Amino acid sequence: MSASPTSDETTAVAENGEVLVSVRNLKKHFPIMKGVFKRQVGAVRAVDGVSFDIYRGETLGLVGESGSGKSTAGRVILQLDPVTEGHVTFRDVDLTETKGEKLRALRPQMQMIFQDPHASLNPRMTVGSIIGEPLQEHNQAKGKERKQRIEELLSLVGLEPKHANRYPHEFSGGQRQRIGIARALALNPDFIVCDEPIAALDVSIQAQVVNLMENLQDVLGLTYLFISHDLSMVRHIADRVAVMYLGKIMELAEVEALYNRPSHPYTQALLSAVPVPDPEVEATRTRVILEGDIPSPANPPPGCPFNTRCPMAQERCVAEVPAFRELDSGHWVACHFAEEAREKVKGIV
Repeated sequence: MSASPTSDETTAVAENGEVLVSVRNLKKHFPIMKGVFKRQVGAVRAVDGVSFDIYRGETLGLVGESGSGKSTAGRVILQLDPVTEGHVTFRDVDLTETKGEKLRALRPQMQMIFQDPHASLNPRMTVGSIIGEPLQEHNQAKGKERKQRIEELLSLVGLEPKHANRYPHEFSGGQRQRIGIARALALNPDFIVCDEPIAALDVSIQAQVVNLMENLQDVLGLTYLFISHDLSMVRHIADRVAVMYLGKIMELAEVEALYNRPSHPYTQALLSAVPVPDPEVEATRTRVILEGDIPSPANPPPGCPFNTRCPMAQERCVAEVPAFRELDSGHWVACHFAEEAREKVKGIV
């Protein structure tokens, strides 16, 4: 059986509101080429059959270890990388079947905030040119109107409009990320993929940027896919959370349900590594120590992808891929022994 929900299964979950983005059986495999004639000898399965919905106005957190396929999934959803298999539907339009000018016409509605504010801004362009470039490319505003829009965006993200003539190197990391956010907002998008937007920032600045993003969401009605490995921050900003491992979704639930009742051993291991500010509680918690490293996505293990590191793994886990099933309303998990795993939650979270 598939480790991702089917269309019927996920439709049953879509009771909270309008589905803005629908992902079905999404796969992204990068070919491995060898030899003089560059023949394909294998593939890196970066994203290997994920399915979920993102509702209008919500923040869906996507978490997991480095190498789990989070960022690749975000890029493929926006069609920045071509899909290998599967479908991404945005506003009832199948993006995987949309090409050329039709896809370009949809670009203003879907934007991305990149992880590294140093690498994502052109050092040879002024801040005003960087923010105004999307307006120019899509013929949204010219001349005085364009200048006013740039100044409006700078004010919106907490920067001085007079700084439009400065260059990126004159700003701190947090300020550069605000510039990146302003650029993403230039075309009034509905949906933004946030690819670890605070990972490269100082801890003291991270909360400011996240608070800014939350305020912008409230004011502008934005929908976020928030990709991160910082589980504490995801709990703060997300409405629902999807846990990804080796290209697959292991667990998907509303944020409080997932953090209070994690039902997949991998989710439990991730949460056990998050420190608790209460020393007395921290002293009594059980650590789930995962042995070994994440397997290569070029050669994933048979059965459940987590079986090589799972403390609860049995023969069935190697022989059979677990179905992505609903334990409670809106709480989905891909584990044969999810009920048993949930019983062990006490003392971990």
